[in-house]
Amino acid sequence: MRDADLIIIGAGPAGMAAAATASKGGARVLLLDEQPQAGGQIYRNVGVNNDTRSYLGAEYAAGRPLVDALDTAGITAEFGATVWHVEAGPRVLWSRDGVSHVCAARHVLLAGGAQERPVPFPGWTLPGVMPAGAAQILMKSAGLLPRDAVLAGSGPLLYLIAAQMIDAGAPPRTLVETQTAAMMLRSSRHLPRAFLAAPTLIKGLGLIRKIKAAGVARYTRASGFRAKATEDGNVAFSFTAKGRAHHLTTPLLLTHQGVVPATHMSRAAGVAHEWNDAQQAIQPKLDAWGQTDIPGIHVAGDGAGIGGAEAAQAAGRLAALDILHQMGLFDEVARDRKAAPDRAAHRSSIFIRPFLDAAYAPLPEFLAPKGDTIVCRCEEVTAADIRGSVKEGANGPRQVKTATRAGMGPCQGRMCDLTVRGILASCGTKPATPRARSPIKPVKLGELAALASHQET
Repeated sequence: MRDADLIIIGAGPAGMAAAATASKGGARVLLLDEQPQAGGQIYRNVGVNNDTRSYLGAEYAAGRPLVDALDTAGITAEFGATVWHVEAGPRVLWSRDGVSHVCAARHVLLAGGAQERPVPFPGWTLPGVMPAGAAQILMKSAGLLPRDAVLAGSGPLLYLIAAQMIDAGAPPRTLVETQTAAMMLRSSRHLPRAFLAAPTLIKGLGLIRKIKAAGVARYTRASGFRAKATEDGNVAFSFTAKGRAHHLTTPLLLTHQGVVPATHMSRAAGVAHEWNDAQQAIQPKLDAWGQTDIPGIHVAGDGAGIGGAEAAQAAGRLAALDILHQMGLFDEVARDRKAAPDRAAHRSSIFIRPFLDAAYAPLPEFLAPKGDTIVCRCEEVTAADIRGSVKEGANGPRQVKTATRAGMGPCQGRMCDLTVRGILASCGTKPATPRARSPIKPVKLGELAALASHQET
């Protein structure tokens, strides 16, 4: 059966913008998201937070109109919905409250967004060490503030979180930044283009000024991260900055090395992918409208390549317009005319990306760790284990998985695929794109059995 004309997976900036555009154009839309509210990671809970968390800033509040636009008869939104299989046809299988459902549509748009890049170093799996973005999600969803925290890593998000913590009355104790002088020098050639996104540059400079005005200590050109647990439950964090060793003790160490496209769903669906060297990440191969090599499946937003919230919204609308065209609701001329403002908005939103990608590149020590550093948290596989498998003949992700079980735990490689690839590359191997298999998320066997006996056709 066809439950909708378009199924959108992910209610972040791209998914919400696409849903509103497609519905307005006459399509019946089914919107699926795993969270209890629309907003994605960037606008998490924005529809219910009102003005109670003003410290999150105007950019966060800007997501509220996107949430409000979902309240229309043409959009059926299902929240708490875990998608575990996408197949050609296309069909989507999803689960909620222990019951699985099968939905079919003429088109599927994958708008799953981004995930934080893993930051593996000795001690990164300890209690009290967590991704900075995860801490920000707690600020948005539960109002929990990280107090006396150390922020360590690089990237614009680190400055944004620090500024939000300052505005919330819980400034970070210290910023430990990994970007180097060489990165800044390489990024300078992209400055002319970055100046075309002057508002974003000005915003970033404003965040840094706020951090300095709050008296937050900053260490730059940092490397050699190590963390150990102390007897009183804190984290002993050591690193080198500008050639000097430093030691800090903190109840909470928040790490960040940028974000990468969340590709597990698109890879499991069989979409072709490619390596983005500037962003050091895998991303799907798409045309200018987000169409993949599989008929009926589009991808939009940060899951197609990191561009930020404004670029994601524009990409979502562009994909929706192309889907409406393929449905016969718009001819090509009308599609292109309606797409022109979003095409321009998307282009201007990504002007700054080459500069940011070069200025805040992840350090090699995180891309390809060594020694006893845990790589696969689920199976507790170390970097040494993976390098040992390479010495014994493993020459790709599948062979490494077979030899070490890296990527075979509950997260199915979401936290270790990139690191395994980095280690393989550092060993002189050009690794293929890691495969992802369905079910994309864990599902109970009883649920599968019930689905098989009552399968909708």
